[in-house]
Amino acid sequence: MNRERLIGILEQVRSGSLAVEPASLLFQKVETEELGFASIDHHRSLRLGFPEVIYGEGKTADQILRIFERLAARHDVVLITRVDSPKAEYVRERAGSTMDYNPLARTLLYSSTEIVNRGRGTVLIVAAGTSDLPVAEEARITALALGNQVKTLYDVGIAGIHRVLSHLDLINSASVIIVVAGMEGALPSVVGGLVDRPLIAVPTSVGYGASFGGIAALLGMLNSCAPGVVVVNIDNGFGAAYAASVINRENGLSANSGITQSS
Repeated sequence: MNRERLIGILEQVRSGSLAVEPASLLFQKVETEELGFASIDHHRSLRLGFPEVIYGEGKTADQILRIFERLAARHDVVLITRVDSPKAEYVRERAGSTMDYNPLARTLLYSSTEIVNRGRGTVLIVAAGTSDLPVAEEARITALALGNQVKTLYDVGIAGIHRVLSHLDLINSASVIIVVAGMEGALPSVVGGLVDRPLIAVPTSVGYGASFGGIAALLGMLNSCAPGVVVVNIDNGFGAAYAASVINRENGLSANSGITQSS
């Protein structure tokens, strides 16, 4: 059940076309479903607009499959993140439904219907280098699943600043910008100094030893002198896309477009 379905039931009760008792039975489906190894929060789609996302890392392939089956039985769109190729193949072979696997992003996306664009404008994802693409692609797939129009601008790091400057029209056309960068993490400051719109910086774990697995980029972004730059955790493309989706909605996340991840 999602918000649109909930509102529809309440409207039927108000109009008298649905009695209170049958309506109460429909609400019994708003529950937590226990699988022993997982507790699925089906109420989350009502609170936030979308069922929880399956975080695949650390779960077995069978656990992912069983959680997916229960979510897909009630929801039109299900997203699985951080799932490697063997697990993805296992789930796809047994799920009995079409699922798109992105090996670079390590995401599995299921949709029983066409995902509707519900954003006010475009979410632009900017990646400093090709090595940052796994995180950038995770953000892209997540933003698409959330119902956004998404554009990308890849391999435009500050080692060749002209690559950014040559795309100012695209950058300025976006409603929200996600900038993904490793190494010293300077690109968000550069882009942030050029635009007047929300910018979400994503540090990646890309870089040589002194980058400390993304900590150098994280600290650089947190200390940005460009106004309007906010920062998510290292390699957290999912979190950046979720935040961008909230910003890109006039009234928050809609019935088919809000996600929080399961642990």
